[in-house]
This record gives sequence, structure tokens and C-alpha cells, in this order.
Amino acid sequence: MMPMTSSRPYLIRALYEWITDNRCTPYILVDATARDVSVPRDYVNPDGQIVLNVSPSAVVDFMIDDSKLSFRARFGGVPTDIFVPSDAIMGIYAKENQQGMIFGHPESSGFDPDDPSPGGKKDLKDKPELPKSRPSLKVVK
Repeated sequence: MMPMTSSRPYLIRALYEWITDNRCTPYILVDATARDVSVPRDYVNPDGQIVLNVSPSAVVDFMIDDSKLSFRARFGGVPTDIFVPSDAIMGIYAKENQQGMIFGHPESSGFDPDDPSPGGKKDLKDKPELPKSRPSLKVVK
């Protein structure tokens, strides 16, 4: 069986469309410390994260594909090119009601296709338990 591609870019695109279709403002939460991320460092919080408004009225040349998200926006009046690999997007949600999705890190999924166990993959029962409490978002400006 062929390995499947990441579902993250598909979910990001679907949630972006859902949020904008409902006339809400899509925000993405980005791990600014991840490899190849290009964001204005002055706006990154002490945890290494940045929240970006990706609404059609706030960005120019918005593009999202299976591996990245990019656009041009103004930060402090300065036009800035933004580049974020899909794996660095930690979540996407609506500003108005915080509805959306937070993603786990790909390496923490508990699934390893290169594991030598029977069938060449870990048994799903070995997947770590998710926390019982709901994740919460904090908008950082």
C-alpha cells in the first residue's frame, strides 16, 4: 500500500474556505521557529509563534497548495512576503468565534510507517492517548 500524503494542507484549505464563506476572519497560528518559515520576526511572541490574519481583505497574492502557504501583507506599513510550509501551520480558526482546528506536530502522531513491526507499521492501539481537556487558543497580537 502506498503511503498517503498529509491531510493537513487539505484541512487548512477547507477550513479557510469555510471560515471565509461564513464571513469570518481566518487566522492561522504559525510555528515561526520551524524550518523555512518567513514571517516578520518583530511580531513573533516569546513562544516562537505568530498569528496571521489571512483574510482576502488583508493579504495580496494569497496562495496555498499541498506544501506551503504564501502571501504579501503589510506589517507596520511595510509590505512583507510571507512563506509558511504547511507543517509549520499549527492551526486555523475564525477570529470572531475561535472555531477552527489546531494541529498536532506530524512527528508526534504515534504512527511510523518505517516501524519494523508486523505489516510495516505500528499498531494503532500503540498511539498515545490524547489529553482529555480541550485545547484552547490565545490570540496573540
